[in-house]
Amino acid sequence: MPRLSSATFPLVLARTGAMAVGLALLLSSCQGGTAPSGSPSEPSSTTASPTSRASVPGASATPGSPPTSAVYKPADAKGKAQNVPVPVMPELAKENSKAGLEAFIGYWYATYSYATETGELTDWMASTDTTTKSAGTYKKAVELNYINGRWVVGGRISTPVIEVLWKEGADHQSARVQVLQERIQYIDADGSSGQEMTPAHNTAEAVMLSYRDGKWQVTDNGLIVG
Repeated sequence: MPRLSSATFPLVLARTGAMAVGLALLLSSCQGGTAPSGSPSEPSSTTASPTSRASVPGASATPGSPPTSAVYKPADAKGKAQNVPVPVMPELAKENSKAGLEAFIGYWYATYSYATETGELTDWMASTDTTTKSAGTYKKAVELNYINGRWVVGGRISTPVIEVLWKEGADHQSARVQVLQERIQYIDADGSSGQEMTPAHNTAEAVMLSYRDGKWQVTDNGLIVG
């Protein structure tokens, strides 16, 4: 069975209806899939801290994470990652404000980075409208990479640039995000290599969100392309 990842299954947001209107500003200033404004880091610099998800803004280990005596060990060809710190949503990310939205987006990407390392999607799903096509693709990617004892090596995500396009009083908000992801190696249950490695990437993504019932939720996201 072929396996998918967020790197090997690139996404493009819809260009029709309300979504196309919402992306007009995003696409006009970020043509050709380039990174958002700022000084983008090269993919080779994507290595995250081995003891924290703090490389993704708005994320850190939860109080319920393994104690410091339980040392984080990234996945390798011999086994799955161990004692991966669980992202925790900062209080700021609960606010309906530009700063709150930026913090939430950092947290949201941290939850998917955690899912990539562990196969655990619970926190990511809680912050995502999982009825969308893009969410279904991301969810399937993780599930297939961990089915039947499989796992992945690498794939950690960082977001050095988050550019919120805040509209005061709007029900829906959007942002541009520079997304760096480490290369991914796929391992089968017997320890053999699965499909070909996915190289590290440095991409620009559009994220669409809404604030409902006192919390943010990602309603759609995907690559920004020309």
